[in-house]
Amino acid sequence: MQPFDSHQQTRLIFGEGKLSGLGELANSLRAKSALIVSDRGIMEAGHHAMAEKSLRDAGIAFSCFHDFGENPTSAMVDAGVRQAAISKPDLLIGLGGGSSMDCCKGINFVYSCGGSIHDYHGTGKATANMLPMIAVPTTAGTGSEAQSYALISDAETHTKMACGDARAAARIALLDPLLTLTQPRSVTVLTGIDAISHAVETRVSTRSNAMSVTYSQRAFGMLIRGFDRILAHPSDIEGRSMMQLGAYFAGLAIENSMLGAAHATANPLTARYGVTHGQAVGVMLPSVIRFNAKQCSTEYYQLLREVDSEVPESDAAERLASLLKDLLRKSQLATSLSELSVTADQHEQLSADALKQWTGNFNPVSLTKEGVVDLYRSAT
Repeated sequence: MQPFDSHQQTRLIFGEGKLSGLGELANSLRAKSALIVSDRGIMEAGHHAMAEKSLRDAGIAFSCFHDFGENPTSAMVDAGVRQAAISKPDLLIGLGGGSSMDCCKGINFVYSCGGSIHDYHGTGKATANMLPMIAVPTTAGTGSEAQSYALISDAETHTKMACGDARAAARIALLDPLLTLTQPRSVTVLTGIDAISHAVETRVSTRSNAMSVTYSQRAFGMLIRGFDRILAHPSDIEGRSMMQLGAYFAGLAIENSMLGAAHATANPLTARYGVTHGQAVGVMLPSVIRFNAKQCSTEYYQLLREVDSEVPESDAAERLASLLKDLLRKSQLATSLSELSVTADQHEQLSADALKQWTGNFNPVSLTKEGVVDLYRSAT
């Protein structure tokens, strides 16, 4: 059995309407001043005003930082650090999707430890204690609220840097499924596909262990069932709850395991073609499952049994790949690279980029240039 070392640092609070207790939670951390990191879409949805009211009612001073995008960059982190230097918070609040929480963690690294975010690329490079953080996800996707890593892009090269340290983990994760109701359908399906991919990839990662498998399995079942419910009835709160908790469990699976080839091949599609991450990882995942099938048939069988108790092990990988492709169709997302205008003459360059991605090192079948080209070809 694979050895592991697991230490859960984040207090989890889940329930409808829990955002109203944000100020009380800030007080429990003895905060006097908070910096809220949230994108402008969160302001338009009204969630930011709710967070402000709760902090104000609890006597917590606050300032706000909104100047970042979907894939936060080193320059955006620097801008957030400048805002923090002015307001001098003793608490950070990441309110929004994965970009808000990742940017918040990135700001925390640099504000608390100095230097630039590039100094923290890798694991365990924080040089000082970091500010406490409350993570409030408004999507069900990245699971960043459960992780000690921030994914930040270099502003010039667009290379994604995974910056991780135990001290960067949120002190509290506040999950309120009502916050996910305001997402556009496109965001719901894209973040949902991403969360599902986390459950699938962590299940077969070379670092998977008894702890991560538990999270992967439970996450997959909740996410698939919740996703189907939300596609049929977008206002289904039970379905939203399943998706939000499933995404959190998948985030814990990443924290205790790692991802694989689907993410390694998806990131170059985002960098070179601007393909949204959920779409990119979704279009690559069925091909990766088939690629891994000979080595991982038992793991895929166990995963699929969370939603299909009748599947024979010999058919599990193909059935899983087909299930995920069907979800893309139901979501009105592209199911092939050709639909995304990715041409075969780009496969060589995309493969070279994919082989530089850290997550590819944890795929159960070792990646070679020829193997990755075949992955892109089979997804075309």
